[in-house]
Amino acid sequence: MSNPDYIIVGSGINALVAASLLGKKGKKVLVLERNAKIGGCLRTEEITAPGFVHDVMATTMVLFITSPAFAALGKDLEARGLEFCHSATPTGVLRPDGSHAILAMNRAENVANFEKLAPGDGQAFDREMNRFGGNAGFVFGLLGGNLWSIATAKLVAKEAWSRGLKGLAAFFGEALAPARGYLENTYQSDEMKALWAPWALHCGLGPESSYSAEMVKVIGFAIELAGCPIVKGGAVNLLKAFEKLITDQGGEIITGADVDQVSQGQGGRASGVVLADGRSFKANAGVIASMTPDQIYSRLLKKSSTALPDYVKDGLKNYRYGKGNMQIHYALKAAPRWKAGEGLSKVALLHLTPGLDGVSLSSNEAERGLLPAEPTVCVGQPTSFDPSRAPEGQSILWLQLPDTPRLIKGDAAGLLDCPADGRWTEALREGFADRVEAMLRHHIENFDEAVMARRVYSPADLEAMNMNLVGGDPYGGFCGLDQFFLWRPFKRPNNHMTHVPGLYHIGASTHPGPGLGGGSGFLLASSLK
Repeated sequence: MSNPDYIIVGSGINALVAASLLGKKGKKVLVLERNAKIGGCLRTEEITAPGFVHDVMATTMVLFITSPAFAALGKDLEARGLEFCHSATPTGVLRPDGSHAILAMNRAENVANFEKLAPGDGQAFDREMNRFGGNAGFVFGLLGGNLWSIATAKLVAKEAWSRGLKGLAAFFGEALAPARGYLENTYQSDEMKALWAPWALHCGLGPESSYSAEMVKVIGFAIELAGCPIVKGGAVNLLKAFEKLITDQGGEIITGADVDQVSQGQGGRASGVVLADGRSFKANAGVIASMTPDQIYSRLLKKSSTALPDYVKDGLKNYRYGKGNMQIHYALKAAPRWKAGEGLSKVALLHLTPGLDGVSLSSNEAERGLLPAEPTVCVGQPTSFDPSRAPEGQSILWLQLPDTPRLIKGDAAGLLDCPADGRWTEALREGFADRVEAMLRHHIENFDEAVMARRVYSPADLEAMNMNLVGGDPYGGFCGLDQFFLWRPFKRPNNHMTHVPGLYHIGASTHPGPGLGGGSGFLLASSLK
């Protein structure tokens, strides 16, 4: 392609959304990906045994199908082969003693089942979801809009008018509450607290983090409404649909293209890119980078003619990454038989944890650089509602550990030898996976006879696959309040612009943060002319 309008560096969900939306506007887009395949954290491979199809990293698409990006692109993607698979029971929790709770995509069923856990819990859930539903437009408007904009100012002003200033202050005060206090004050049963506490981890937070209660409500509302869907046949089929859409609109995608620097033209404006192999590409309108701040400012702009402003220097110095992530995948000869009940076999994402305190403990241990003695484990069962992912009658398990240390200072259980340099080794990775496997064996009746193969990815392995996962952090940076919303990635709000004219920043390190909603790609592409 000669001189596209926009060059997009990277090919994760935000980059693909941006490329597709710009293409719909008639813009010519060139997507450059340093790896051999597009997708970022969307990656599907046969990593355990032939015929067993695994989403290596991200898999659950609830944030995508409920996003403005999907509203704009969904029909185009479906016309190019995209299909979703759904489970009627999207999530649940299982405790060591076998007690458990399951969330269905049916309010009446949920209320009845939660009432059985403790009188009043079902009614409390119904009340909280209805209350959140009344605030959903405002909450999703803030989470999904450009915060530093006239549109958001009008949204807040409208709410101030309807609620009153004191009412608006009360809303924000409640929205900043941690999940622990909210769950303890709302529900009686340990199972209900355990059901929701792990979801704070999937937001890059912990149960004691500010605004984690609001995110738990967001997730509860979203997955009861839309479930925890996956792409039929693997996330790779979403990538194929995006690729077809982008190329059908006249765009181009080049893999194996490692962008080394952004070139600048008159007035310091971003005018194109130079690859590590010496190839160069020009852009008529601008360059969009989907990556971490370090990658943009320390690598792509290392030869920039424009000096870094002090706020960027300070931002880079103080930018923090969160906990790491670990992925474990199993190929099974048969579907798992859960000792606690057959209903667990249909749950899309099942958390294994002792409960609220267990989630707090494992999260805190990981934040302090310790391997959790009893990690919080998210078990995905994709073949229970997408049998195409394994040979007939066989199964896979998708495990994610969202509270794994990036750098290791020790083992909270005191059983594993940890390297002095704090780095992950193959022996430590497999030893920690054995700890998780013991938890599965405790709960699954036929575990040993069913397992055919296991594949484990440590935080270091994940970073090796995707350089934006610094230390295995899948969220593009710590998601605490001081580094989120208006202050992501830096304290000075810039939406998705940088100090270099024509150079834009999207991805998990920018507002609205991590996840598969494609939010930053949608916001930027919607704003560009």
